[in-house]
Amino acid sequence: MIDIEAIATDVVDCAIKVHRTLGPGLLESTYQHCHAYELCKRGWDAKTEVKLPIVYEDQKIDAGYRIDTLINGLVIVENKSVESLHPIHQAQLLTYLKLSGCKLGFLLNWNVKLMKDGIRRVVYKLE
Repeated sequence: MIDIEAIATDVVDCAIKVHRTLGPGLLESTYQHCHAYELCKRGWDAKTEVKLPIVYEDQKIDAGYRIDTLINGLVIVENKSVESLHPIHQAQLLTYLKLSGCKLGFLLNWNVKLMKDGIRRVVYKLE
């Protein structure tokens, strides 16, 4: 059984490493690919731009949703490179968690001076 907290620790560690190397100000996709690369180096199955269909009645519908990074099918990372995070960014991650069945996600804003200020851990709880 994979320890989801081990993945969570590496998500944060890898984000800090990538940010220290590249700094702020680049495109979101640059950080996404470098972060996924670092996670893969640590032995995780980190897939980027994963299609996330919605299920309506008995049909799977591709509504254009894409998970930035999905790690071992358990943890979602949503990347942003914005001046500041807004509630809509967290709502987007919560939607992905709900649709995928994953319980843990991270919202990473790469456009910060210190990466620790750009990390939000989000847990999805069934209501």
